[in-house]
Amino acid sequence: MSQFLRLLSESDKSHALLMVCTRLRQGETDPRLFEVSPESFDAIPRKPFAYWVSEAVSGMFKGRTPFEGGGRTVRVGLQTSDDFRFLRSYWETPHGKKWFPFAKGGPYSPFYADISLVVNWGDEGNEIRNFIDPKTGKLKSVLRNIDFYFCPGLTWTVFTTKAFGVRVLPKGCVLSHVGGAAMFDNVYNAKKSLLLLSSSAFRFFLDLTQGLADAGRRVYGVGAMEILPFALFPDNSVDKAMKAWSLKRTLDSIEETSHAFLLPAMLRSRIGDFDQQMIEAELANIQNEIDNIALDLYGFSAADRAALSQDLKVEINDISCQDDANEEVEEVEAPADNLSALLSWSAGVAFGRFDWRLATGERKTPPEPDPFDPLPALSPSMLPEGTKPYHTHAGVLVHDKGHPYDLARLIEEVLISVNVTFPDDVSLWLQRNFFTFHLQRYSKSRRKAPIYWPLSTHSSGYTLWVYYPSLTSQTLYIAINDFVEPKLKQVSDELTVLRNKATSRTGDDEKQFEDRQVFELELIELRDTMLKIATTYKPSLDDGVQICASPLWELFQHKPWQKVLKDTWTKLEKGDYDWAHLAMNYWPERVRLKCKNDKSLAIAHGLKELYIEPEGKVKKERNKKNAGVDK
Repeated sequence: MSQFLRLLSESDKSHALLMVCTRLRQGETDPRLFEVSPESFDAIPRKPFAYWVSEAVSGMFKGRTPFEGGGRTVRVGLQTSDDFRFLRSYWETPHGKKWFPFAKGGPYSPFYADISLVVNWGDEGNEIRNFIDPKTGKLKSVLRNIDFYFCPGLTWTVFTTKAFGVRVLPKGCVLSHVGGAAMFDNVYNAKKSLLLLSSSAFRFFLDLTQGLADAGRRVYGVGAMEILPFALFPDNSVDKAMKAWSLKRTLDSIEETSHAFLLPAMLRSRIGDFDQQMIEAELANIQNEIDNIALDLYGFSAADRAALSQDLKVEINDISCQDDANEEVEEVEAPADNLSALLSWSAGVAFGRFDWRLATGERKTPPEPDPFDPLPALSPSMLPEGTKPYHTHAGVLVHDKGHPYDLARLIEEVLISVNVTFPDDVSLWLQRNFFTFHLQRYSKSRRKAPIYWPLSTHSSGYTLWVYYPSLTSQTLYIAINDFVEPKLKQVSDELTVLRNKATSRTGDDEKQFEDRQVFELELIELRDTMLKIATTYKPSLDDGVQICASPLWELFQHKPWQKVLKDTWTKLEKGDYDWAHLAMNYWPERVRLKCKNDKSLAIAHGLKELYIEPEGKVKKERNKKNAGVDK
């Protein structure tokens, strides 16, 4: 027999160690002392150093069906090896046949989590399948288990610092190598397995086999999942899983970037009960019921249940996930300020993105989808295609008091339309806070993808708001001709009046005269800069927000975002992003030359005829048989 001391929960470990040793020398017992035969470790797969686990618990691994089998399959999927090129946030790409939801892990969220990323899997992933390193001739991307793409199931984050959290994987998603997935012979069995995988008992077994019952970085790979003991939940408990999914989705219905978004928090109760504390309490009750059922199914004794409860005290405040480029973790998104979220939604209504009629009752709330249905192209909050928007525009609004396209005034009008009293400082919020708030809310999974672009004079005294989904090669000309030039004429006329006053100008007139002169110069600089860019600017939404915005970096006065765009533009100039349509637009000869030796690049630009197949070409991807079974 060997002796082990378990002091993980002790705040002062040195003192605890001294106390336990003192008791042992005195012949006393201590619950922190475990005497275990090393052979007992053989009972648990992978033989973790689980000295604190009773023989009854370790014996549960014997004689039980493993999770893998019986219509249950555990797999991982695609590693793009260049996420910036092949991934987008779903709101920054046109709806079509090229971009598909990408289940790439994400923050801890049991039962339900929105999928914000999409992957370029057009033509069955032809670009990714031919993403070859020109120096080695080897495929950079890793294609795994293609036969399981687009199937409904369950998914979780493989790399995390917190608890194992399983949620529904809707139909129509491409699998990622950092988002584990479990597939089933039918959806009903997926629902029953969601209960099991969400239980504390199953999580305990999973952590136990990985040696992860203690806090720290965790890796929940498919190899760990497939060997765990399986237990079949009773049919009458399936509704608990679906209720938990629905409750979690309801909480997500106030998040502007979610596929489930309906209305901001301050308006959400207008279309059904929404009490966050009550929902979270109900979720906790469901979790407790699931845990108790699982403990009964596995046959945990009262003593084992007490030990398990102690082992599963896991904080979930700093959940993180990994990226395939490196091990940088994803930050957890902080809750949105409710007033800012309301004003942001109002701006979205003004831009024609969101449907204000949900808040007035003129439009009925869309029914909740089935958990395993494919994700919708639009969230239920968004204005249905073909519907007249709140305000018709050509993709550009302005922050200019008195202008018919003034965004601050439109936000106020939207709030009046939905019978909400607006704050006095909407214009100030728009000028100082909106873009910072918007950039933070529209940055997910290491992608920054704001869709409302403030193009401003150097002092930010005059700002044009460009709506990214409406962006075309004519947008800058519209901004110049319909906004900047008329504003210049207005300022010029004001200066003429002040100039004609000559010696009769008052002190206030002099100050206004100086201010207007500076403002005129800023407007001229803005116009000239925009005109210089507009002559060659042909954006493609397939490139994504960051690439499309990079030629305009000088026009953004938000310094952190300006730096991101300037760095992006520098890399674009160097040729780092020659897969982008903008690169072909600015440097066609360079890109076309590269297409001769890079098939993936040639496919990206629709120029496969330029590609020259090398002699003695190596095999690029695994054969079909292996592609469907690799884990």
